[in-house]
Amino acid sequence: MGTNDWDVEKTLEQAGLSNADNELPEASPDSEDKAPEKSLEKGEEDEQNLPPAEVEPEEPSKEEQPSKEEQSFDGGYVEGQKLPSKPTYVKNILIANKKYPLPETFAPGENKEARAAFEEMAAEAQLSSYNLTAFSTYRSYDYQVTLYNRYADRDGVEAADRYSARPGYSEHQTGLAFDIGEVNHEKHWASSSFGTTEAGKWLLANAHRYGFILRYPNHKEQITGYMHEAWHYRYVGKPIAEEIFKKNITLEEYLGVE
Repeated sequence: MGTNDWDVEKTLEQAGLSNADNELPEASPDSEDKAPEKSLEKGEEDEQNLPPAEVEPEEPSKEEQPSKEEQSFDGGYVEGQKLPSKPTYVKNILIANKKYPLPETFAPGENKEARAAFEEMAAEAQLSSYNLTAFSTYRSYDYQVTLYNRYADRDGVEAADRYSARPGYSEHQTGLAFDIGEVNHEKHWASSSFGTTEAGKWLLANAHRYGFILRYPNHKEQITGYMHEAWHYRYVGKPIAEEIFKKNITLEEYLGVE
């Protein structure tokens, strides 16, 4: 199944499911010491990698609020901040979060090195009978405008900010973020339930071996700025991914940024 024509709502409808039936997200990843080369992150724009429709997230419950221990970092937006003219690199890593936005014109398309790593990882997962697919990767700035505004109109800005990036702040715009699920198990796509599946567990335990990290871990919202997303992986290269995995830290903690 291709990423370009995938539509969650259509898939659920065809399967006889509604949004109420689908478990929603908790709100709604080489050189020895280097990250992927900047030239790879700034490839030519691939307009055919248009993003799919997203699962409609629910407003977070009180039980999902961050604990006091999670509040050492402030992952929120800097209100009034203007988008930069150039993307930000820290330790040769492209960073995109609520403090470090991307230029509106930044349009690299899906990263080829990340795609190759994903295909290699998916091939190994297949040996264990897990048929992984990347159902959403690169998203343009313009698409994120539409996506975020839809969520904000529905749930309000405060709720939307916990599970959807404002335009210019989305990691998907880097071309290095891969939303991953299992073929023929679409009810777990973009859902917290993916982390409880055998395929999701395999991915969590092995993604770092291919250069991917779980970008938004559980109980790290005050650091990353987003609720736990069991399906959202970011490509950073093998050495860095392995270090982040072993230390059980976020990308922000690794880079020393908020």
